[in-house]
Amino acid sequence: MITDKNTAEVTIVLAEDDEGHAKLTEKNLRRAGINNPVQWCKNGQEAVDFVTDVATGSDDSHIDSLLILLDLNMPIMDGYMVLEKLKADEKTRKIPVIVLTTTDDKREVKRCYELGCNIYITKPVDYAGFSHAIRELGLFLNVVKIPDLS
Repeated sequence: MITDKNTAEVTIVLAEDDEGHAKLTEKNLRRAGINNPVQWCKNGQEAVDFVTDVATGSDDSHIDSLLILLDLNMPIMDGYMVLEKLKADEKTRKIPVIVLTTTDDKREVKRCYELGCNIYITKPVDYAGFSHAIRELGLFLNVVKIPDLS
């Protein structure tokens, strides 16, 4: 389970338009021992709306307990736009963002880091490779500490 500095349970915001990838991601995170709540957002706009609602709500203390897994190629608002929007906002800019996408072009990787992503992971396109990569990510997340954003 991923917790923040104060040992609060972290919610994973999964911004992924492909339902199959979303289910496979959550399934393999669970297999790796990640039991945190997962908020699935089917496009970038849903992800921004969810995070913004948390950040601007009457109790914005939950903003410290978010981690975003972000696909780049989504409808309505792509992952690049999500990164730009969240990293430009003082309340949301420190939320850890892990880009999880099939795009492995070096220019795109560079662009995401320039926009403020914390980690960039290329999803393998085959089922076994994808499942393995997500389980490895889950093992990594088991030891990650989320910063206090206040």
